[in-house]
Parts: sequence; C-alpha cells; structure tokens
Amino acid sequence: MQSRLHGARAAEPARRAMEEMISHGYMVPSEIANSCIKDCLGFEKDGSHEGFAGIDTALAMLAAVELSEENPTPIFVDTYEKLITTLANEGSIDHALQMLRTTVVDKADTPSLKVFADVASACVEGSDEPEKLMTGLAYVKATGYELDNIASTVDGRSILAAGVIAAEKMNNIGLGLRFLTAASQAEGCEPDRGDTLVANLSPASQRACTIIHRRAILKAVENGSWKLAVKLLELMLERGLTPSPSVWRNVVILCTKEEKSRKATALLLDWIDLYNQERAEKPPLRVFNSVVNACEVCGEEELTVRVLDAMKETHDTEGNLITFNIALKRLAKQGNSMACEGIIIGMLQGGIEPSVVTYTTAIASCVADPKKSDVAIEWIKRMKSRLVQPNVITYNTAFASCLDGTIEGTKRASELAVGMINDIKSQLDAGILSKDDYTNIIPNFYTRTLAKSLVEQADAQMKKGELDEDDAESTIRGPFLELVDFLNSDLAQLAEKQKQYVKDQLDDKEADIETTIENAEEEVDEELEYSVAISTHRAAMV
Repeated sequence: MQSRLHGARAAEPARRAMEEMISHGYMVPSEIANSCIKDCLGFEKDGSHEGFAGIDTALAMLAAVELSEENPTPIFVDTYEKLITTLANEGSIDHALQMLRTTVVDKADTPSLKVFADVASACVEGSDEPEKLMTGLAYVKATGYELDNIASTVDGRSILAAGVIAAEKMNNIGLGLRFLTAASQAEGCEPDRGDTLVANLSPASQRACTIIHRRAILKAVENGSWKLAVKLLELMLERGLTPSPSVWRNVVILCTKEEKSRKATALLLDWIDLYNQERAEKPPLRVFNSVVNACEVCGEEELTVRVLDAMKETHDTEGNLITFNIALKRLAKQGNSMACEGIIIGMLQGGIEPSVVTYTTAIASCVADPKKSDVAIEWIKRMKSRLVQPNVITYNTAFASCLDGTIEGTKRASELAVGMINDIKSQLDAGILSKDDYTNIIPNFYTRTLAKSLVEQADAQMKKGELDEDDAESTIRGPFLELVDFLNSDLAQLAEKQKQYVKDQLDDKEADIETTIENAEEEVDEELEYSVAISTHRAAMV
C-alpha cells in the first residue's frame, strides 16, 4: 500500500494477503483495504495499470473484506465511486448501477455528481439501452440532488446532457425538453444559461438537442400550434442551436397559414439577419412569397412593402412567378383589369412566363362589378395563344364574368361553354388527366351551378324578347345544358375512370417512397400559387 502497489504489480499479492487475513479471522484495516482497492484501478478501459490488476482484482478485494461477518471492514464512499466509474467506463452498466444502488440505498451514502455523470455518459455512449439512464437519474434524486439545480456544476450539466441524448434516442421529445428546462432554472451559470451550456456541452449533446427541438417543432406544425412552434424556434436560438432551413420554413409558413402576418414577418427578418451574419442559410423565395401573401390577406400593406424590399435586397430580384401572382390578386379583388394587364406585360418583358394561375387571377378581375366578360374572353384567347391551357377554375371564373344580365354576356358564355366542352374531349382523348382540378378541365359542382345560372339568364332574356327563342334554344342553351348534365354523361364516366387510374398509380408510387419534410416543403410553392387564384373570387373556388 505504501508503494502504491508498485503500479498495481503487487495488487494480486495484496489481494491474496487480504483473503488470508479474512480466512484467519483478522480484520483488514479500513485504510489498507480502501487504499489497495483504489490503487489497483488504473485508467485503461478495464481499469488496469499497463495490464496489471484492474476491476476484477478490485472487486475480488471488495468481496473478500465484505465476506467477514464478524469484523467487516468499512468501505468509504470514494472507493465505491472509483469502482462505479471504472465499471461504467468498462461498459458494465448494469453492475455499475447495482453498486450505485448499494451505495445510495443500502449504505445511505451520497456519491458525488461526478460519479453520476460518469454513469450517465456511459449509458448513452456505449449502451443500446438508453433507458438505463433513467435508473441512474432515480438514484440522483434519491440522494437529494435536484435536477433544477445541478446544472450550476459541470458534472450536473453532464448528467442533464446525457439525459437529453437518451431522450433523443428513445424519441421522448417531452423528456428531452424537460431536462433542458431544468437546466435553464439553475443559478450560478451567469453570464450564460444552464440550458445553453447543456445543449453545447459536446457535439453529441448539441446534435441531440437540435433533433429534439426539430421533432417538437414538426409536431407543433402538424397540430397547427403556431405559438408553440415559434416558442420552440426561439428557444433553439437562445440555446445556441442552429435551426435547419426546413425548421425555419416550417415555422414561418405555419404562421402565414394561420394568418399571423406580423409574427411571420418578424421571423423572416430574424432569419435574414442571421443569414447576413453567416449563421444561417439564405431564406428561399418561396418563404418570402408566403409571408407577402399573408401580409396581403391581413391587409398589412406596410409589412408587404417591407418584405418585398427585404426580398430584393436578399435575392437581388423583384420576385418570381408567385410573387407577381400575389400582386395580381390584390388588383383582381379591386377589379383593376388594366393594372393586371400591366403586370402580365411586365412579367413577359422580364422573361417570366405567366401560368394558368396568373391568367385565372387576371380573369377574376373581370368578375367584379362592372363585369367585363369581353376582357375575360380575351384573356382566355391570349393564354391559349401562349400554349397555357385553361383549367376548370379558369372557365368557372370566366363564366362568372358573363353573368351580367346582358345578351353579349350570355352569348360569350355560350361560346366559352362550347370551347370548354371541346377542351374536355381533347384532354380525355389525350389521357392526361390529373388527380385535381388545378390541371383538369373536367366540370365540377360549381361549373354546374354557373351553367344553371346562365340558362336562367338566357331564359329571362328570351321572355323579354331580347333573344330569339329558336336561335337561343339551339345555339345558346344547348352548351349550358350539356354542362349541367355533364355528371351523368359518358364523358364524366370516362373522366372518373381516368382520375381513379391516376390516383391508384400515385398511391402505389408513394407507398414505396418515404415522405420527408423536404418533400412536403416542395408543395409550398404549388399550394400558395393555387391559393392565390382560389381566394381571389368565389368564381375561382373549387
């Protein structure tokens, strides 16, 4: 003992001497027993000194002195601490936890937080059963340590960091956030916060904390809880974690969907600020468009200008197709068809090709009083000349512009109906049906409602003598009635079969592909683009 067992080379002779003393009824002095047990534990994985002694020898010494029922040798808490740490480092987690229980429960001793930290780290580093850490945490509480206070020490932070790592491995989001909340309440961490120190204690803890927050935010987004999503994002930033672009996008877009334009704008500007500091990736155009659209919906014109200015500064552009569609929406609601035409001309001059949504939104400007069916018809001609195919929403919107009580409106609507029926036949013959109304020309319920209204308008004009009854019956009412009865026609049955085929094909394809956050985000552009036309006027509703 006095020569520290010669680097553990004398550990085995010391063990045999201790066993001989016990067998002859002698008590091994506590100082000698504790020193010998501790000194035969080294820093190699198995606790040995260059291959000598180690954890097995130390456990044998412990067993020898504990076997003496008449003269048991007291084992000090620091001896148990070294044994427990060595067992944990060796990977004997169960044995380490068992000895920890003996120390805390049976002997009522209080090991240092360093021992609990060593066991906790071992539970998450080399064990496939992270739930074992929960047993260790139970012993932490049994000794009187409070999780809300231990983050004031390095060892306490190590325990909480291991807890977060274990929670991530078990996919227990609430538990991981609970550990970080406990760390945030610890005093004595100034100028930092306990949760910040825990989150950034190691690459493993940083990764686990980032994943925990990301999963929690995704869950909040799925539930539509925008306040919770925003709070979690703010906590990520406060804790020194770096949200991925997908996390930023999910939270900002959730706020826009909930029409929280001010919060969405604030988040986007924060994102831009971090990008300028090279601490985040550049916000994509789709996010700017979503926020601009939310500001438009909420009537926040000042915010709209501010976001557009930020977009120009960040991306060095006035916007893309969706940006212009959003601008068209405001003008369409005001019935300003001339301004809509100006924007579309500007798009073409800027090399941006208008989409079916662009033209449909422009047509929606013709629905506001006074209705301009002639302009609506002209827009349909223009879009076809640029090989942009009208869809059912486009036709519905144009039909609505013809419900103005005039003979001209009725005749134009009849021409539209003929054109729509021909386009339906062409689409079915080509077999290019999609699963939704955004690319299809197939009449829907609202088409039927509009066609009925147009029939009533034509009938009223015939009663007044404004339309020749024979001429109207054969050339005007016929196309309207064909749309009214479309759902019972052979064309409708063929369309339904094609739709079902497309749906089955898509379902089979999606069954083999794991849905990811990134895939869902790719739909944001399309969803926002179509929402522009749909929300412009009831005529554009599906």
